[in-house]
Amino acid sequence: MNFHFILDPTNKPHAKTQRRKVVAFHKARALARCLSPSWFAAFASLRLCVRILCAIALSAAAQEEPTGPLPPATPKARTAAELAAQTVVVFNQNDLDSTGLAGFYAEKRGISAENLIGLKCTRSETISRDEYDRSIAEPLRRIFAERKWWKLLKEATEAGKVEQTQIRFVVLMRGIPLKIAQTEDYEGDVREGNPAAVFTRNEASVDSELSVLGLWSRRISGILSNPYFRDTNIITDTELVSQLLVCRLDAAKPATVERMIEDTLATEKTGLRGFTYIDARGYKSSGLKQGDDWLHEAARDAREHGLPVILDDGPEQFPQPYPMRHLALYLGWYSEDIAGPFTAPGFRLPRGAIAVHIHSFSAMSLRDPARWWCAPLLELGAAATLGNVYEPFLGLTAHLDVFEQRLREGFTFAEAAYMAQPYLSWMTTCIGDPLYRPFLNSAAALPRLDNEWDAYRAGVATWLEKGRPSGEATLLDAAKRMNSGPIYESLGLLELSGNAAPAALAAFTQARAAYPDAADRIRVAIHESSAIRIVKGDAAAEAFLRQQITAAGDHPAAAVLRLLLPAPAKPAEAAPKKGKPIPQKQPRS
Repeated sequence: MNFHFILDPTNKPHAKTQRRKVVAFHKARALARCLSPSWFAAFASLRLCVRILCAIALSAAAQEEPTGPLPPATPKARTAAELAAQTVVVFNQNDLDSTGLAGFYAEKRGISAENLIGLKCTRSETISRDEYDRSIAEPLRRIFAERKWWKLLKEATEAGKVEQTQIRFVVLMRGIPLKIAQTEDYEGDVREGNPAAVFTRNEASVDSELSVLGLWSRRISGILSNPYFRDTNIITDTELVSQLLVCRLDAAKPATVERMIEDTLATEKTGLRGFTYIDARGYKSSGLKQGDDWLHEAARDAREHGLPVILDDGPEQFPQPYPMRHLALYLGWYSEDIAGPFTAPGFRLPRGAIAVHIHSFSAMSLRDPARWWCAPLLELGAAATLGNVYEPFLGLTAHLDVFEQRLREGFTFAEAAYMAQPYLSWMTTCIGDPLYRPFLNSAAALPRLDNEWDAYRAGVATWLEKGRPSGEATLLDAAKRMNSGPIYESLGLLELSGNAAPAALAAFTQARAAYPDAADRIRVAIHESSAIRIVKGDAAAEAFLRQQITAAGDHPAAAVLRLLLPAPAKPAEAAPKKGKPIPQKQPRS
C-alpha cells in the first residue's frame, strides 16, 4: 500500500481561459475525444458483461471540448428565498413516503406549496420509456406551462421550445423512478452515430433525461453535449433556459432521506470542514488514466485552497482498517461494491459529508443499503453523492476535478454536479439536495480563526500569498495555540508534498502528540513513516512502524501499519539429499 501526497504548494492555477459559447443542444450529440474503454475490461473478476470501446475521434458535430485548467469562478450571492423560488419538488402520489418527504423538504427549504408537483407513476425504480413519457415527462411539461414557469415558443427551435423560465432546480423525491429502460422502435428516434455501443442505446437515468425536458426532442438514443459543462456562472446567469438541474433525494430508507435534508441544512450554517480523502489508482497510462487525472487535479485544487488532502495513489483502495476520520469529501474508485474503511464495523461519515466513488453501476439501485456504492454511502451518513444507473463509459461520466472545484468555490451541489458532466440524456444521477452549498461559508466568508480547519485554510492562503516561511510560521503558531492535531497533520502533508520531508517529519511528530484518539495517531504514523523513509531510510521506517504497532496494541487500525511492513522472506527450499534419486510422478495415460 502506497500513500503519495501530490501537490506543489507553490503552484497556482492559471486564470486565463476563454468562456465557451453556448451550443445548441440538437447539434451537440457527440463523443469525447478519447472515450475510455469500459471500466470493467480491466477487472476480470466482476460478474457483469459489458461492452468495450476503443478510442474514437470526436464527431464533427460535437461542441469543442474545453482544454487546460478549469477557470476559477465565484458564484453570485443568492438568498435561500431566491433559490427556493427557482425550485420545484416532484413526488409520487402513489407512494405515501414520497408525499411525506416532499412536504418535509419543502417546509425545511421554504419552498411554496405551489412548487410541489404530484405525479402518478410506478413505484418501481425502473420505468419503461412509454411510461416515462406518459406519467412523468408529458405531465411535467404541461404543468410547467400551466403554472407559467415556462414561456413557450409556438414551435421548437434548435435550442428547444422554452423562451423563458422561472425554474432552474428540480428535486425528485424518493418514490420517483430512478432509471428508464432500453426501448425499441421509438417514434422519432435516430440511432446514427459512432460507436454504436453509445448511439444505439436509449436507456438513461430519469434525472439526466429530465434535465433536457425543455428540448421536446424525440431523439432519445445516444448522448447530448452539456453546454453548462465547465461553466463559470450560476445557472440563472446563463442563456440555458431549456436546461434543468435535476437531483434526487433518495435512499434505501425514507428516514435516511430525512436525515440527508437535516444534515444539509445544519452543515450550511457553518460550512463543511475536514479532510478530503482521494483514492486514486496510480495509473500512468491506458484509458483508465483519465479517472486518475481527475482525482489528482481535485487533490491539487483542494490542497491549494486550504482543504487538507489525504491521497492514496497506490493500486489498491484504502484498506478496511484505515482510520478515515474527519472526512468532509471523498472521491475515489474502483470496486463494484462498497469496500475499504466504509465496511469497517461502526464506520460513520461526519454530518454533511459528500462521498463519490466512480463505478459503472454505482447507482444501479438505491434500495439495497449493502450493494453498489451510492445507497451504502448514504446509509453511512453521506449527505450527497453521484452515481451511474447503467454502464456510462468513463469519458462520459462526471469529471470529479470540476465537481470538487465548483463545489469548493461555493456553487450549489446541483450546479457543481452539472458543471462536471460533459453529457446529458445519459446515465448519471445526482443524489442530494440540489441547493446544498457545503463550502459557501469557507469560500465566501472570512475564516474563523478559533476553528482549527479555518485556521489551517488561512495559513495556506498566507503560504501562497507571502511565501513558505510566512505560511509555515502562521500554521505552526495556530497549531501550537490550539494544540491542534489536524493543523499539525495537514501541515506535515503540505510539507511532504513540497519535498520538505524533514519539516514534514517534525509536524507529524507534533500531530501524534496532539491527537487524543489512537485512530488519529495511527493515521499520522502512516504519513510519518513515509517521511522517515525519505529522511532516514527503509530500516528506520520499519523500526518506527514496529514501534507504533506495539504502541497501538489491539487497536483495529494497527493492521494498516502492518501492511506497510515488508513481506517476510520465503524460506529457502531445502536441497535434496544425495543418494537415491527422487522418484517422479508419471503422467497418467
